[in-house]
Amino acid sequence: MVPPENAKVTETSTSIYWFDENGILCAVAKKVAAPSLDETKRIMEEFKQMLGDRKACLLIDVTNSGESTRESRDYAAIEFPKVVKAMALISDSELGKMLANLFFNLKQQPYPTKMFTGENEAKEWLKQYL
Repeated sequence: MVPPENAKVTETSTSIYWFDENGILCAVAKKVAAPSLDETKRIMEEFKQMLGDRKACLLIDVTNSGESTRESRDYAAIEFPKVVKAMALISDSELGKMLANLFFNLKQQPYPTKMFTGENEAKEWLKQYL
């Protein structure tokens, strides 16, 4: 996924984010080492500030995602439901798919989640939750 030229892009140490024309929050994970719990908390606070008091439909390209620490996964599992209505994940790599599926199978989330191979299909699925 690539942000459109007119999108306002927010960048963290682990990802880049932007809203698409439908209001879906798109994110692309960077290929970086797993962030510490403190870094994960800081990124989540930036994420919450960007969203304000609303929840978002989130589309994440996890192709470049690496393994995260158990503490960071546990923290994300608690915090994501506060800001996410529905989450679609896409990946071109088997490792990215495996890590995403592992996270969501270990921690059942109170919002819809689904894995996709293509961006358009994922966005169509997310639109029902906007």
